[in-house]
Amino acid sequence: MTTIEKVIFSGTTHTVVNRDPSVQRGDHGVVDLKLSAPGGVDYSFDAVEPHPTAEQLFAGAWSACYITALGIAASLKKLTLPEGYAVDIRVDVGQTGPGWFLGAEFTVRLPGVEQKLAEAVVHLAHEICPYSKAVKGNIDLALNVVTQ
Repeated sequence: MTTIEKVIFSGTTHTVVNRDPSVQRGDHGVVDLKLSAPGGVDYSFDAVEPHPTAEQLFAGAWSACYITALGIAASLKKLTLPEGYAVDIRVDVGQTGPGWFLGAEFTVRLPGVEQKLAEAVVHLAHEICPYSKAVKGNIDLALNVVTQ
């Protein structure tokens, strides 16, 4: 796996479970994307630019899959996910020498959860998520777990 030396493009997403479908969070010039997953769970990608980049679309698709896997991992660890949990993903396209590569950074917010348990849930979610499995060993992935 190669680490990117020079980032050329980045796409970011902020994903939360949408508990109130009437709430719009986007500002002028951006849109809120509402997605659903099997089982009727709704997710929102708030304040996305009207013409998202490929990196942002990949981050968005990955985060929708990952936040579902996070819920599964939490239930397997007997954890009720806290109010305000969220997943932020940044996907980078960049170069190392003449080669082009992808990289990703996850920030998973699990407020009030004990750090060790939060990290275990986050890592288990990566073992469950098909997107995470597909890129494992192929791209540089950084994980940040925030419990405050």
